[in-house]
Amino acid sequence: MSSIVTLDLRRIMELRHLRYFKALADCLNFTRAAERVHVSQSTLSHQIKQLEDELDQQLFERVGKKVVLTEPGELFLGFATQALEAVDQGLGALKESGGVLGGEVRVGATHTFNLGFIPDCVATFLAQFPAAKVTVKELSADDIIAQLTADQLDFGIAYRPPERNDLWFEPLYNEEMVLVVSDEHPFAGRKRIRLVELHHQQMVLLPNEFTTRVMLNECFQASGAEPQVIVEMNTIAPMLGLVARTKIAAIVAANAVAHQPGLNVIPLESPTPIRTPGILRKRSKKQQSLHVRSFCSIVRKLASQRNAKPR
Repeated sequence: MSSIVTLDLRRIMELRHLRYFKALADCLNFTRAAERVHVSQSTLSHQIKQLEDELDQQLFERVGKKVVLTEPGELFLGFATQALEAVDQGLGALKESGGVLGGEVRVGATHTFNLGFIPDCVATFLAQFPAAKVTVKELSADDIIAQLTADQLDFGIAYRPPERNDLWFEPLYNEEMVLVVSDEHPFAGRKRIRLVELHHQQMVLLPNEFTTRVMLNECFQASGAEPQVIVEMNTIAPMLGLVARTKIAAIVAANAVAHQPGLNVIPLESPTPIRTPGILRKRSKKQQSLHVRSFCSIVRKLASQRNAKPR
């Protein structure tokens, strides 16, 4: 059919031909179209003629100063528009990601995740994007929320916070917390401990402003236990150091202990304290860069592998 545009696939159409064709189809005026694409009117006319010769179709009818699309031109316009939109989206993505080479990812993480998980994620990410820059801040959960709100972070890795309308939380897995005691503690060697057995036991815990401590307080109350919290510390490493030197117990995530000598890890039950780690993002920031999306994908993959390992 003469009205159908056919392409010789052995020929390569240049992108500028499509842009010139689209400009003229929009303006239907050689002078205005030439101004839009920043070429002379004669250059535009010559390029349109090249395109028509390549397609072996007349795309425009020229009647004096008037220009109208032919039937093949109308048909070709839809495909040319789609092609240009796809190219422009690709160029935008490359520009956004710095040509898929540069770019920056800003991550906030609580102390527990900085012990090993975040370094693993960063190493995997940089293997894929060696020219990218990663900024990791070790922060409290409250500070992660504050810096996300202020657009100072792209996302955070933390435990599930209280519900907020301005933040979006993507859970990664559920994590059981364990009792940690020294070899000299009376509970050393136990296979499991009921939470009620911690009644009047001397303990070191995170301060009350931590969501983890709030959750533990609720578990203690549910079991009827009232431990003697004689020390509060806001980071895990000194808590474990104190446990190793005394008969004071602590409750932490199992992966925070990392098989340290002189420490006994004992599962808890009735009830079992459980935390949910996840990715925390600002809801209003709908479009994430390629690098941020890639880093989050690595977080999900490594978190899934970590959760699948026997504890």
